[in-house]
Amino acid sequence: MQFKDKLVWITGASSGIGEALAYELAKEGARLILSARRQEALETVKKNCTNSESHQIVALDLMQSSEFEQLAKDILGPHESLDLLINNAGVSQRSLLMETSLLVHRQIMEVNYFGTVALTQAILPYLRGGERSGVITISSLVGKFTTPLRSAYAASKHAITAYMDSLRAEVQSKSLQFTTIYPGFIKTNLTYKALLADGTEQNSMDDAQLNGMEPNVCARKIIKAYMKGKDEAYIGGKETYAVYLKRFFPKLFAKIIKKAKVT
Repeated sequence: MQFKDKLVWITGASSGIGEALAYELAKEGARLILSARRQEALETVKKNCTNSESHQIVALDLMQSSEFEQLAKDILGPHESLDLLINNAGVSQRSLLMETSLLVHRQIMEVNYFGTVALTQAILPYLRGGERSGVITISSLVGKFTTPLRSAYAASKHAITAYMDSLRAEVQSKSLQFTTIYPGFIKTNLTYKALLADGTEQNSMDDAQLNGMEPNVCARKIIKAYMKGKDEAYIGGKETYAVYLKRFFPKLFAKIIKKAKVT
């Protein structure tokens, strides 16, 4: 029960990795704040969590970042401290960059970067500090390299990587742990909601995602990485090797990625 009585706030908790993390942390005895846009889905996740009466739901849209400072004050106030924030909510993309509307680029950056940054900064003053206290941010392998059809998505994940690296370097006084997770192909509905060039949703699952790691396995690996105090962790199958391929053999990587099946 490593997280017994710890207060954990999870965004994107209505499905996928966020939902799986909710179940795993609830089993560990954590008290959860579950956030996403879909209230009804959050109610289902809460009901399915161990000790469901210990958890609360806070509807949250990362596009509404101007509200987060007040939201944190309303939820946590002067008498409550948060042990762990898990930035998991996000939106993906499946479109060629020359065909993609600038509005789509802006929307993806607003959710994946600005929304995540705004919530993190709103929450930081309330983090308790000490053992198992900090922030887990779910990025993506394309936060380390890029592929076709994900120009805006990759840019947003590169940006959040840089922000979290800076945060880790600057905030040391409260003994906080900042872990950035880079998942590969995880079997979630992320690709259903991925934005096409005109901003509509793809509404189908990629083959690579369909054959990817189960979310509950991913969730356990995320928690394990955090407990080990890791700054970063790559989670997935053989696609994780691309990080090292790009680092040590960039020309070979560039040739391979042009032909790689990324959907």
